Amino acid sequence: MRPPYPKLDAHLADAGADGFLVDADGEDSTQYYLSGYHAPDDFATLYADGDVYLLVSGLEYTRAVADSDAAEVRKLDDYGYREKAAEVGPPEAMKLVVADFVADYGVDSVSVPASFPTGTADALRDAGVGVDPQYHDPVERVRAVKADEELECVRTAQAANEAALAAVEALLADASVDEDGVLRHGGDALTSERVRDRIAGVLDDHDCVGSETIVACGPAAARAHDTGSGPLRADTPIVVDVFPEHEPTRYYGDVTRTFVKGEPSEQAREWYDVAHEAYEAALDAVEPGATGEDVHFAACDVVEDAGYPTTRSHDGPENGFFHSTGHGVGLDVHESPHLAEHGEVLEPGHVVTVEPGVYEQGVGGVRVEDLVVVTEDGYENLTDYPTDLRVL
Repeated sequence: MRPPYPKLDAHLADAGADGFLVDADGEDSTQYYLSGYHAPDDFATLYADGDVYLLVSGLEYTRAVADSDAAEVRKLDDYGYREKAAEVGPPEAMKLVVADFVADYGVDSVSVPASFPTGTADALRDAGVGVDPQYHDPVERVRAVKADEELECVRTAQAANEAALAAVEALLADASVDEDGVLRHGGDALTSERVRDRIAGVLDDHDCVGSETIVACGPAAARAHDTGSGPLRADTPIVVDVFPEHEPTRYYGDVTRTFVKGEPSEQAREWYDVAHEAYEAALDAVEPGATGEDVHFAACDVVEDAGYPTTRSHDGPENGFFHSTGHGVGLDVHESPHLAEHGEVLEPGHVVTVEPGVYEQGVGGVRVEDLVVVTEDGYENLTDYPTDLRVL
């Protein structure tokens, strides 16, 4: 059973709420973190007075008792679900049962995530229970600070990332270049899709699964989350961004490197030099007490000094450095804290990406990204892969 969460208790005291309630399936990261339980169907988790209570279907009951972090697990039928379902139908009965479950623990008001179902909120309010939606999920702030065992899960995912990058580098190194400048491997054009397939195989060998892996060459590399498609070309930056989930633990890793097969242009080298200097400046700014904005602006200083626009110097730039410097990583690949304007104060245990880039629409771009954990006196880099422009 997980210990009480002082930050969550403090939030409830500030909000004047008796408990924190989640109504979602186990794919929801706040649900999974608070309950310690994964189920494909929706269930309810109540945090109150330092304990966690679950409300699940009869199908899930025995497993929830054995596997969850709950002090107590209750079944829908404990609250007359079948009778209610016969009267008003199963969907509404589910919501009515949640209201009875909350009342059973003496809870008169609940704080809930912004994604909380409207139907459940209506049933709670009809039963006299106050519902206060939180647009900044307090549980996400709790889980942003990783325990040692969570850090090991992230390290495992990041090790899979490094193996995937090594496989990409080997594939590109073995490729030939045809008369049209297209990379070929095994007699066929080497495409973004083929490289993604190779990455997927390596990740699978490490019990990880990737989604929307980016292998973007040429103009695609400048289009935000364009995953890339078609043949890869020589002398052109290829941005490879891998962010897999380690399936046994559900924790993510995240890494980006830029590769060139052949001879990069002077422009591409300049982009990479600027991005890498910004990356180093951002890393130097990572420490407890600094804000995500401090780190982002350190990267912006470098990029702007080199003459490129940033999100700080321009409103919605399309070229230059048009995204934030980084984000938290854990049970979600994008979570708190944020290395961006108005970013949160960093604390020991925060795991964040540092990923500046420089881009030109219609031409291409470069990015370098590592994953680091904030420590008591700075940071520890969780990534062990060369950060230079990988010229092959």
